[in-house]
This record gives sequence, structure tokens and C-alpha cells, in this order.
Amino acid sequence: MDKQLPRVAISLLLVSSFLSGCATSSDGSAALNQGNWPICSLIGGAVGGGLGAIESSAWAAGGAAAGAIAGGLICYAQDGDADGDGVFDRRDTCPDTPAGKPVNVNGCPERTYPQAPAAEAPAAPQDEVIVLSDMGNVLFAFDSAELTSDAKDQLAGVANRLTSANLVSVKVIGHTDSKGSDAYNQRLSERRAKSVADFLASQGVPPDKLSTEGMGESQPVADNGTDAGRSQNRRVEIRVDR
Repeated sequence: MDKQLPRVAISLLLVSSFLSGCATSSDGSAALNQGNWPICSLIGGAVGGGLGAIESSAWAAGGAAAGAIAGGLICYAQDGDADGDGVFDRRDTCPDTPAGKPVNVNGCPERTYPQAPAAEAPAAPQDEVIVLSDMGNVLFAFDSAELTSDAKDQLAGVANRLTSANLVSVKVIGHTDSKGSDAYNQRLSERRAKSVADFLASQGVPPDKLSTEGMGESQPVADNGTDAGRSQNRRVEIRVDR
């Protein structure tokens, strides 16, 4: 009896090796796997019984029973991947996933979300030169630095563009036509530039970023020999640095 136990153990080992070779598969294509474990039990019982009969008829029944149990357990422990998604069938809650589709740990397709469009880089701040002239709207009272109501309306709109955080500096430059002496026109252009800067400050433009300069009649942009030309030359330039 003691000598027969090792032989039966060897028989069961042979049964296990045989069934494991038939059942093991990573793609569900093996003939014996978890889905048909009853067949594994029958094969295990037959093989175990046959090997047990080699010892004696008494061992045939025991070998068949042990082989059936071992065969069933071995095949039930095996698992395939019928849809080839990389998740074994016993965990695969979505068994018919299309080939190549990304899946989660349960074998179900990964949720995909629309990708947010890449944020456009903000445009770089641009410097600019704003020119206000007497063409169409008179900026100042005659021979004065007093702003007209039309000029104030225009400058209020300009001030709204000069309060952003990227503002570096604002320089107001006054110009006159050629009527009068050079010295007089120089002083008048300076007073007009300061009048514009003071109004911009009253509209919220940071005073520490405002500066003024008068150019008098030295930089005409049109012919001072005509009324239209002189209107163009009576102007204020607002140079904005951002």
C-alpha cells in the first residue's frame, strides 16, 4: 500500500501535465479551457482510471475519481481571451469588444472625451500712435489750450484703451500750424499737450505713465498755405507704448 501511493501521485501528476498542456491558452483557442471544464473532468477521470488500473482494479476507481477532480479543477482554473482584448474572459464584462479597441480592466471600451482645443496664445501687446486733428472736429478753442466738447468725447474713447495692465507709457505731443511766431506756437503746443494729458488722467489713465511734449509748428504734415492743410497740422499725437 505504501509503495502504491507514490505511483498514484505520479499518475495524477501525469494527468495534470497532460490537461494543463491542452487547456493553457492566452487567446481562448485551446481545446480545453474554463468553458468546457466538464470535458476536462471526463478526460481526467478516464486517464486517472486507466493509470490507476495499472496498479490494481482497486486503484482504478480511486484514480478515476482523483483524475476527474484534478481535470475539472485544472481546466476551470484556465482562462481564455476570446475577443483578444487582453482581458481574460472570467473578468471580461464586455466579451465582444472590437479588435484593437482600448479597454479598461473589465474588458469594456475606454471612455473617450473630446479633446479641448488648444488655447490660442494671446496676441502680443501692440504699440500705437493715435492722432487727433482739427480735421472735421475742432480740438481746442481758438488760440487756446481749452478742449472742446468734441475733443473730450474723442479723448474719453481713447482713455478706455489706455487703462490695461500692459500699458507702459503714454506720450502726448502737441502740434500747431504756422500762424504766429515760432516761440508762441511752441508754448501753445506744450499747453495743448498738457491739457490733453490732464484730461486722460481724469479718465483713469495712470498719471505716472503720462508725459507731454510740444513740437510747435516744426513738424507739419500738410501745406500750411491752405485752411485744410493748417487743420491737419493742428493736431495731437498720443504715442502709446505697451
